[in-house]
Amino acid sequence: MSTDTALLPTLVSSAELNEALAGPGPIRVLDATTFLHTTVEAAPYTASTGYEQYLDEHIPGALFADVPGTLSDTSAELLFTVPSPASFAHAVQDLGIGSDTHVVVYDTAGSAWATRVWWLFRVFGHDAVSVLDGGLGAWKAAGFPVVSGDADIVAVAAADTPVFTPRFRPELVATKAEIAATLPGVPAAPEGTVVVNALDPATFAGESEVNPYPRRGRIPGSVNVPLYTLLDPQTGQFLPAEQLTEKLQEQGVLDAQRAVTYCGGGIAATLPAFTAYVAAGVEVAVYDGSLSEWTADESLPVELG
Repeated sequence: MSTDTALLPTLVSSAELNEALAGPGPIRVLDATTFLHTTVEAAPYTASTGYEQYLDEHIPGALFADVPGTLSDTSAELLFTVPSPASFAHAVQDLGIGSDTHVVVYDTAGSAWATRVWWLFRVFGHDAVSVLDGGLGAWKAAGFPVVSGDADIVAVAAADTPVFTPRFRPELVATKAEIAATLPGVPAAPEGTVVVNALDPATFAGESEVNPYPRRGRIPGSVNVPLYTLLDPQTGQFLPAEQLTEKLQEQGVLDAQRAVTYCGGGIAATLPAFTAYVAAGVEVAVYDGSLSEWTADESLPVELG
């Protein structure tokens, strides 16, 4: 589906969504809330879904998107690995989403889970997808209603299953081999690639209190754009486009021949990729394996400090 047929902007306000839900267009709202849990040094984090929270309150008509479950390849070694096109299509069809559906995603935990689902839809060729600015908090602050229970899930399960046809876009997914080829000092390394770490400065420097990856540090030569610096700390909403542009430009993201974001496991990385698209229409790839994969390979260097 092309962006020409999108019913809503890529970053949608609560008022815009509320108005659109009253219209005739096929819109599906998804709650992608997920929680990460860290334990001890070098032990992989685990994830739990926000399904119980969804049952407590969600936007009317919204369904729950299971990011670590049906929207990931659960047979893969790494958490949150991109699923196969067929698996993704099956999962979103079960959510009542077809190729003509406009999808709006939100979460309650900083918008990176919503941008992850936004990115997944675009990886599989579906451009009619938006992120709700500020998530459920902004929706409630605007005075719009929430509902509880699983009636919306039951209603979709009883309806006819739509058809979603995936079209995989490999250019939006970076691999370990691609990133390794860009390292400083690698012969014939491609010019013009900017690699962006979306985590907090302490993790970027290898100085976080608890490190959930096999080794501390960052990919050598990468720059830091912490995801939370792209959001208003008071409202959780995205900064104005001109401020997003300025922050991304400071690190050369928007002028790069190719920009790739990474984080711990491909979630936080999708937020700066989303902002580059919203602010400047720039396509940014995401290194799905991120530090979880990179630091597990002892042959690959890390940089500290």
